[in-house]
Amino acid sequence: MKKFTVITSKAIPLPIEDIDTDQIIPARFLKETKREKCGKNLFMDWRYFHDGSLKKDFILNNPIFSGKILLSGRNFGCGSSREHAAWALVDYGFQVVISSFFADIFKENALNNGLLAVEISEKFLQKLFDIVNKKPNTNIKVDLIEQFVTIMETGYFEKFYIHPYKKSCFINGYDDIDFLVSIKKDIDNFEKKTNPFKI
Repeated sequence: MKKFTVITSKAIPLPIEDIDTDQIIPARFLKETKREKCGKNLFMDWRYFHDGSLKKDFILNNPIFSGKILLSGRNFGCGSSREHAAWALVDYGFQVVISSFFADIFKENALNNGLLAVEISEKFLQKLFDIVNKKPNTNIKVDLIEQFVTIMETGYFEKFYIHPYKKSCFINGYDDIDFLVSIKKDIDNFEKKTNPFKI
């Protein structure tokens, strides 16, 4: 995974609640085995008509909005547990998804694949939606070290929680295997202490 400490970016607002993983990436694309090919299918049925033409009223097709942060309504990532949903968001270019609530399995999949899922209050989320819709060029700062989301133009901020282990993985650019490799000496030393018969 890429190292992540702080990002300052514009955001794309998607104020829809209960966005399920079948909308994030439809089931017909789950045969794909390479993460790098999933981004083109992100929100496929919302982005395109059946003939392949763009739905101009969908937010990702609106050139006014751009950025590496996705703002979403409550209960993002509900539905099936497909890991492809996180793959698609990352491959599309998102580094952070901000919502007031995430489905548990989606949140774990996101964090395991380098997508920072940030939960904030409904009140603060609405402030983000309001200012981004009014001023699309507004920058949002997500500081993982201090665990704050800040609206740069106004200075409004809110603290968020992340499990210390996941925080450490993001900061160091580790997935679960990388983390175990990083503490191999500690594991070996522990094994020597607890297994006196080890050669």
